[in-house]
Amino acid sequence: MNVFEAVRENGITARQAAEYCGIKINRSGMAVCPFHKDKNPSMKIDNRYYCFGCGERGDAIDFVAKYYGLGKKEAALRIASDFGISFEDNRGRKPPPKRKRKLSPEQRFERAEKKCFRVLSDYLCCLRQWKEQYAPQEPDGEWNPLFCEALEKKDYIEYLLDVLLCAPLPERVQLVADYGEEVLKFERRLEQCAAGAEGGAGKDNGENGAGVTAGNMV
Repeated sequence: MNVFEAVRENGITARQAAEYCGIKINRSGMAVCPFHKDKNPSMKIDNRYYCFGCGERGDAIDFVAKYYGLGKKEAALRIASDFGISFEDNRGRKPPPKRKRKLSPEQRFERAEKKCFRVLSDYLCCLRQWKEQYAPQEPDGEWNPLFCEALEKKDYIEYLLDVLLCAPLPERVQLVADYGEEVLKFERRLEQCAAGAEGGAGKDNGENGAGVTAGNMV
């Protein structure tokens, strides 16, 4: 859609264009013609305009072109700009895609750290729930795999979260670098549980994830 089609399809009327130019239009849709020495309103302006005094007529684009002394395309471009109308040029070119902003090392670490904290917090919530929900009801009862996983992982996850919350920056950076791959495995474990695939919980324990690097976390 070129600029002319865009202006017309958006329904910009001669009256809208004239009022944007500062022309005062009375209740009857009449205005003093700006194109000749007009003492009394002699121009009728609605979807189009027509002057009973000088004979000027046309649509919104014609009005803006005549008023500012522009060519038709320049007038259409001005209307598109004034009224926030988007369009493609005659060659159908679209605006170039936005380039992805490159993150600084500090920003990459901040993202990775936030993801670590989110995943570990979610996993800890699951572990606490499993420890309570699946605890053996009898001394010689069978242990649920999720209860076993909670016993095995809970203290370890709490330790990692304590480091992220309280440790100096160098230690947090080291944790994200060293444990990034393991955190991704915990994330896949949570996805597995969310999908209802708890049948293999006792066998998986978060160890079946494919190898990735900490850099993949960002």
